[in-house]
Amino acid sequence: MSRIDRRFAELKAAKRTGLIPFVTAGDPSPDHAVALMHALVDAGADLIELGVPFSDPMADGPVIQHASERSIAKGIGLAHVLHWVGEFRTRDTDTPVVLMGYLNPIEIHGYARFAKEAVEAGVDGVLVVDCPLEEAAVLKPLIDAGLQQIRLAAPTTAPERLAQLCEAATGFLYYVSFAGITGAGHLSTDDIAVRVADIRARAKAPVAVGFGIRDPASAKAIAGFADAVVIGSALVEKLDGASDAATIAERVSAFLAPIRAALDER
Repeated sequence: MSRIDRRFAELKAAKRTGLIPFVTAGDPSPDHAVALMHALVDAGADLIELGVPFSDPMADGPVIQHASERSIAKGIGLAHVLHWVGEFRTRDTDTPVVLMGYLNPIEIHGYARFAKEAVEAGVDGVLVVDCPLEEAAVLKPLIDAGLQQIRLAAPTTAPERLAQLCEAATGFLYYVSFAGITGAGHLSTDDIAVRVADIRARAKAPVAVGFGIRDPASAKAIAGFADAVVIGSALVEKLDGASDAATIAERVSAFLAPIRAALDER
């Protein structure tokens, strides 16, 4: 059983909703990237979604775009991200890590090389935003190496395509709560609840909901019908400007701990 599958099985057995924070690798400080990952776990993260900095994003809103720009300006690339995951694994062998990003950095790195190095570092899955079902064969070296491909579904996903995504889902299926970019829009939980219930009934993997979740109240509302919640832009925004490990840990705890508590109150 993979780390992702094992963690969701543990959450289900404990009747808990998973908390998946997203951070951009190298932001706010490359020197404290690993300390940030550990701080996320200490504050209640069940899985970590680690963004690979990329210059031309499709789904990321301004907050995450700027975080990527800051990392790229400091020279951060895929090799750094893999190194940090490996360092994280020297202390934490249990928390699943999913890399979120785009095809270009992986293709430049080399699919087979990336797959080998990612598995050796301790990466558990990949969420490749610009790799649709029709192009999934390009990621075969990653899947063959043991990485799980996290699929995306959205309110605009056609029924036929959604059925395919539910069938192909491994690790977890990431449901985008509204059509748009990260960090934008307002949640309509009634609409999301109906959609997620349908997906959970058909998907072969748990369903995590992201986009627009910013605080304990919105996280708790989503937790009523999702297996996990994903929080990115609001956290990245809180971390902006933190330059030392202590400040990073304080900001992570101040933001995530109340959300973890809200999820556990259900």
